[in-house]
Amino acid sequence: MLAIFYDRIRQDERMLFEAAEQMGAPVQKIYTPQLTMSLDALPDALQGVRSALERCVSQSRGLSIAQYAAAWNIPIVNTPSVIQTCGDKWATSLALKTHGVPQPQTVLATDAEQALQAIEAMGYPVVMKPVVGSWGRLLAKINDRDAAESLLEHKEVLGGYTHQLFYIQEFVRKPDRDMRAFVVGDQCIAAIYRYSEHWITNTARGGRAENCPVSREIADICLRAAQAVGGGVVAVDLFESDQGLLVNEINHTMEFKNSVSVTGVDIPRRILEFVWELGT
Repeated sequence: MLAIFYDRIRQDERMLFEAAEQMGAPVQKIYTPQLTMSLDALPDALQGVRSALERCVSQSRGLSIAQYAAAWNIPIVNTPSVIQTCGDKWATSLALKTHGVPQPQTVLATDAEQALQAIEAMGYPVVMKPVVGSWGRLLAKINDRDAAESLLEHKEVLGGYTHQLFYIQEFVRKPDRDMRAFVVGDQCIAAIYRYSEHWITNTARGGRAENCPVSREIADICLRAAQAVGGGVVAVDLFESDQGLLVNEINHTMEFKNSVSVTGVDIPRRILEFVWELGT
């Protein structure tokens, strides 16, 4: 039996449930907030589960269930280490650096004054991101020193440890688009262009998706990026630059609802087939 852990049913989860029905695969849908994880015995909901897919919107909830499944030797996608790495932009950057995967120039400062010096050394404009976050939220394009000083002051007084980590990237001058590619196991199965007149191209922020043929170059850098963070099922966001393709981010609980129709690839079925094979 295959388990799908979720805490919210979005269109993506509905597509996964429908794909499971079409495959005829026995699936246990587990609403994670109602699952109590005991160290003494495996809950009834997990009895007979041979592999699992983690689809929680909450990163902390998803990590907890992935750790629990791994402790009971249930193969789970993605693994705790992949979730931890992809859920932290700085950890992702370090993993890419270790494996020699091209990415934008990136620095991390833990002090506002040092962050300002790093920004000025990099040169305006730069992009500041939260180390934990998704859907293009709380991204800031900083065009000059006044904006940098204001943003750094706001982050200093907001509280929370993540606001004290100043993750700064060069602003990559690219076409009015970026790319998202989908990796399942050892294959890059599909990719899309995300077009927008705004510098943030996320489809969650209004970006328009079009099919992007998976070239050898795209497949190569995406598989290297996926390996760098531990493999599994991930979405790799890419920039086209003067230096070639650059990996911007890697997502461990990827959304695909806007990509199936434009690519013609049954992404949810490919994901489930991969997870199912882990338990056979």
